[in-house]
Amino acid sequence: MANNISWQDALNRLKTGNANFVADSLDGKLQNSSRRSELTSGQAPFAIILSCADSRVVPELSFDTGLGELFVIRVAGNVANTSTIASIEYAVAHLGVNLIVVMGHESCGAITAALAGGDNGYNLNHLLGHVTPAMSASEDKDVNTVVKVNAHLTCKQLVSRSSIIEDAAKNKGLKIVPAFYNLGSGQVDFIEE
Repeated sequence: MANNISWQDALNRLKTGNANFVADSLDGKLQNSSRRSELTSGQAPFAIILSCADSRVVPELSFDTGLGELFVIRVAGNVANTSTIASIEYAVAHLGVNLIVVMGHESCGAITAALAGGDNGYNLNHLLGHVTPAMSASEDKDVNTVVKVNAHLTCKQLVSRSSIIEDAAKNKGLKIVPAFYNLGSGQVDFIEE
């Protein structure tokens, strides 16, 4: 199973779904036993979402999607590490997905921890090291500003650290878009490059 939807159509579906979420009018489709049965033979998501692991940010709900529609990778700080990149490569190369959204969010705890500095233990320090370039590139050290810079830089890292993603972006119609999720309203702002 592969999805051949253009990145433009995929982005429009996300925007429409987010408008439904913000308006409290989720359609709740594709979330039943019939849909689960359909998906036993494979998946064909129309978009990849690299999002933070924060429990307040749920891409499937934020974009009013059902089972099998999004390929979601969640990690604190929505960072491009080896595992997240490999997961995205799989969805691009094997599932034919043409849109990647890197979605940071308001008041991100990982970015807040990185800005605070200090020793957070080996594993968390390693993860927060992926956020350091965004902190350095941001003149304003406000957490939400750094979150947006981090989303931009992560988009660029996906291309620079993966020949599969780079080739798909150059030759196969793949688009990578940074985004920012507002906790209070649920609105996702797609950040223009």
